[in-house]
Amino acid sequence: MDEHQLVAPSGPAGGAAPVRVLIVDDHPLFREGLKAALESAEGVTVVAEAERVADVPDAVARNSPNVVIMDLSLPDGSGLEAVRRLSGQEQSPPVLMLTMSDDDGNLLAALQAGARGYLVKGAGREEVLHAVRTVAAGGAVFGGEVAGRITALLAGAKMREAGQLFPDLTAREAEVLDLVARGHDNRRIARELVVAEKTVRNHVTHIFEKLHVATRAEAVARARDMGLGDG
Repeated sequence: MDEHQLVAPSGPAGGAAPVRVLIVDDHPLFREGLKAALESAEGVTVVAEAERVADVPDAVARNSPNVVIMDLSLPDGSGLEAVRRLSGQEQSPPVLMLTMSDDDGNLLAALQAGARGYLVKGAGREEVLHAVRTVAAGGAVFGGEVAGRITALLAGAKMREAGQLFPDLTAREAEVLDLVARGHDNRRIARELVVAEKTVRNHVTHIFEKLHVATRAEAVARARDMGLGDG
């Protein structure tokens, strides 16, 4: 199965310490099979297994894994909650999500929670091993079936964020505001949104009114204070 690697550092060199893996999944047979697949490769060892979100902090503290392989659905909650908790700690191990779900919402939530990889169960042994080594070495890797959707998902999240930050704006006005904050003039915004320049001017006027600003510079400042206009 092909995959899209966002960052591709080398794996552990010969003679280096093995990659230490913690598996978090509530299906014993799946854990057994995954452990066997991982440990059949040189330089990877499974140091612990866990079944619940509540078990993760202690398992990490006791076993010092280099990578945590995390399922999304666990008996006492979502694996995403465990990812958030780990991401909030200093020197926490990176998390590779390995789940049945290829739902856009779960993929985006995993990225926002701090996961460094996302594979769908059914991925081949070599794909999983490559992902484990890449994540352990500081990279991020996502299966080919989800990688192509990431940019669109993040762009959509930015627009939803704009709507939350400025609830008086319509979805289109939030989109225009983000483009204004990027420094685009009305003509370029019109081209990007495939609308008439007059329509953009009307949107900008409404944005000014709703944000209680008098100039484009003030609107840009407000938007950038809220984190819009990047990229």
